[in-house]
Amino acid sequence: MRLATHRLPGLVLTDHEFEVPLDHNRPNDQRLTVFAREVVAPANEAADLPWLLFLQGGPGFDAPRPDKLAGWLQRATQEYRVLLMDQRGTGRSTPVLAQTLARLSTPQAQADYLRHFRADAIVGDAELIRRELVGKDVPWSVLGQSYGGFCAIHYLSAAPHGLREVLFTGGLPPLSAPVDAIYRATYQRVLDKNRRYYQRYPDDTTHVAEIADYLADHEVVLPGGGDLTVRRFQQLGMPFGASEGFERIHYLLESAFVAGVNGRELSYPFLRGVENLLDFDTNPIYALLHEPIYCQGNASNWSAERVRAEYPQFDPSARAPLLFTGEMIYPWMFDDYVELRPLKEAAAILAGMDDWPVLYDLETLRHNAVPCAAAIYAEDMYVERAFSEQTAAAIPALRSWVTNEYEHNGLRANGEVILDRLLKMVRGEA
Repeated sequence: MRLATHRLPGLVLTDHEFEVPLDHNRPNDQRLTVFAREVVAPANEAADLPWLLFLQGGPGFDAPRPDKLAGWLQRATQEYRVLLMDQRGTGRSTPVLAQTLARLSTPQAQADYLRHFRADAIVGDAELIRRELVGKDVPWSVLGQSYGGFCAIHYLSAAPHGLREVLFTGGLPPLSAPVDAIYRATYQRVLDKNRRYYQRYPDDTTHVAEIADYLADHEVVLPGGGDLTVRRFQQLGMPFGASEGFERIHYLLESAFVAGVNGRELSYPFLRGVENLLDFDTNPIYALLHEPIYCQGNASNWSAERVRAEYPQFDPSARAPLLFTGEMIYPWMFDDYVELRPLKEAAAILAGMDDWPVLYDLETLRHNAVPCAAAIYAEDMYVERAFSEQTAAAIPALRSWVTNEYEHNGLRANGEVILDRLLKMVRGEA
């Protein structure tokens, strides 16, 4: 369904809404809504352009909200009609929140519902939308950022006929690696990011220790109601994989303490800053399904928590210095984060599920003929380079560009340049 059209300088934005089945294997049962925003340059509004579907990173985050013509969109709208899809459960699509999941009668019912929010379902939605919006026999291009790239690899496995070309930025997933191996590699990257952070800001060793000591001795409730514990404070390493991540944390720590009525205490701006950086409350799919996105016929069983025991450096008692963690989900988060508390039992059920469908058809990928180009970030903290290179090597017609010029957020930091290079690569011009 075509909804409203809005015009910004340099952009024409048209809203669309599509009805899709919760379970693509049972198309006549429960239905969901998927929202998508069409983006085109004013000069091309009536032109017959090829389509480019953008798949956002995550899982569980909505598509970008354009407010100006800039970045990768500036390059894309030169020749494409772009579709920014809010993946099911996010943004203006039928949302997944603690509030909406509360309508389901039991944690088991919640977990059964959430099974249908991985890459296979997202690609099923995309194919329905392509046929309705673009045409049954007309393929489109796909740009997958991070987890969006995971979805795009499934797309290559499940419906390559729908694809004209595929571009990846920091998003080539491991095809068959065990989930524990993935988290071991991630912990190693996070250790290196901590080393580099403290090299850049050696005085933060003291600042971090002072905050951790305060949290160990005081019960601190965040403005939104959750608990700020030492273990939650350690999660501030999440941004370390972005180009400005070190600075975001360093400047946040500068405002940590103020003199209050009862002496030194953590400041309100600091507490709000912590809450804003760790958005698991507002995007619960990320916490609920981050480990299951790697599972194919096996259970995660809280892999990040188990593997962390192999790295005692992250124990708060080590303190030499206190290390931050990265993109890991832990069972205790469903106690410390107020909006995750009602989902604790459902999360445990999801962690124990061992019958997740296979996401990648290796035989289909071995015979891939869809032109592909991928930016692989050499020091990526979120998607391990070694696994990405293995995946690239396994897929014919995929050209890779390994670079240490960018971090995982390269598409946001310098998207016009990155997208232009990938387009030249996929067309044999570079």
